[in-house]
Amino acid sequence: MIRFLAATVATMVAATIGASSASAAGMVDFTGTSSTGYLGGGASPIPRATVMYNGNYAPGTVVVNTAERRLYLVLGNGQALRYGIGVGRDGFRWGGVHKITAKKEWPEWTPPSQMLARRPDLPRHMKGGIENPLGARAMYLGSTLYRIHGSNEPETIGQAVSSGCFRMTNDDVTDLYSRVNVGTTVVVLNN
Repeated sequence: MIRFLAATVATMVAATIGASSASAAGMVDFTGTSSTGYLGGGASPIPRATVMYNGNYAPGTVVVNTAERRLYLVLGNGQALRYGIGVGRDGFRWGGVHKITAKKEWPEWTPPSQMLARRPDLPRHMKGGIENPLGARAMYLGSTLYRIHGSNEPETIGQAVSSGCFRMTNDDVTDLYSRVNVGTTVVVLNN
């Protein structure tokens, strides 16, 4: 009973903090739906939520706001699903408009040569799986090397630590993956 009450209080505190953050950003939290970590990615430090959204984008558009470290899936009727993301560190942030050109479940990872030059300790190739840095799902952006993908480091969500990709918890990326298709427009705002 005590564990149940402690978990309930923790959930209420997390929802209140999420609502306060959304209010501070000019958005209203409708339904906080925190990630559960069932895909091995851990719970997100930034709970997924349906929020008011005033952008001028068509429903189904994905909008990445690197300054906020949030990704929005525009739902229409002034609403969007908001997810916490990890973004590129200094020198690796970018902006633009692309389409999702491919989607992969438990993708394999081959670090690009530029990354291997910076980090020669990295493996040359990794099969998909729970230890893979791309996590449970990946959505490839245009003809770039960038992706929206899961992560084996959920604690980095909300931080600027990547080489330009957008990291999500495995639960959040799986949820987004199920809602978008190849051809979906992705707008990356780097302000």
